[in-house]
Amino acid sequence: MWQPKRTPFFIVFSLMFLFSISCGDNTNEVIEQRDFGNQYSDDDQTLQTFLETHFYNYEEFESNPEDYSIEITIDTLAGDNANKTPLIEQVSVKPVETNNGSDELVDLNLYYLVTRQGIGIQPSSVDSTYVTYKGKLLDGLEFDSSDLPVWFNLPSLVTGFRNGVTELRSGRFTENADGTFAFFDYGQGVVFMPSGLGYFSNSQGAIPAYSPLIFSISLYITKMTDHDGDGVLSRDEDVDGDGNPLNDDSDEDGVLNLYDIDDAGDGVLTLDELDLDENNQPGDSDSDGIPNYLDPDSN
Repeated sequence: MWQPKRTPFFIVFSLMFLFSISCGDNTNEVIEQRDFGNQYSDDDQTLQTFLETHFYNYEEFESNPEDYSIEITIDTLAGDNANKTPLIEQVSVKPVETNNGSDELVDLNLYYLVTRQGIGIQPSSVDSTYVTYKGKLLDGLEFDSSDLPVWFNLPSLVTGFRNGVTELRSGRFTENADGTFAFFDYGQGVVFMPSGLGYFSNSQGAIPAYSPLIFSISLYITKMTDHDGDGVLSRDEDVDGDGNPLNDDSDEDGVLNLYDIDDAGDGVLTLDELDLDENNQPGDSDSDGIPNYLDPDSN
């Protein structure tokens, strides 16, 4: 159980390592421009080595499944801990698509560890989430954190974070007599990302350029969003079905569907073309298999 003060839509603007492109004064720093593919290969090997030589406090989680005060800690496999199970045997990996800086889409490995799955809604990469988190470098330096939950609009975050939190589910909560909230059964995990899914060549305050990153995350609430208010949830604007609504632009007007109030580009608002039927499915007036709101010629 975790009890924050009653701040249901608590917004913190000072935690913007996740959002900003520049924190601190780096005006005199000259960043070496490295080949994206070569850097990713180096990062992936560095991450694998880290996962092979480190473990997390899995025994605490196994022994106390209902104790949500336990935080994820990562340590080196050495001394009394030499026989612990390494992270490489416990993490999962998934390919995440990103732009390599040359307008080419490439898949990079994102490693993630789920310590508690959660019981609620699993967010998509374009939803909003109410989370606490810690961000660290591989050497253990903590560069950002929030012990109080904050709302994050996931499309605004670095690619590795928003694709990592989608592996968790939200929990449940009750309101206490003193105005605090108690959270239960929420998801917790860690993501390990190459610099290409983080800030790549951009140094961020305490984060050097080309740094792989670690984020531990607790997910309390998931809010399914409709960014453009067109009646279609942003997660459902994934027209090509590849799992990434951030690459769908049906009318090719340069505005992604999740931000486009006229997805078909036919001069009629999407909201006015949904024409939901008795099964809550979008209408298709000309029966061509394309919903009216995506069809520039629906008559």
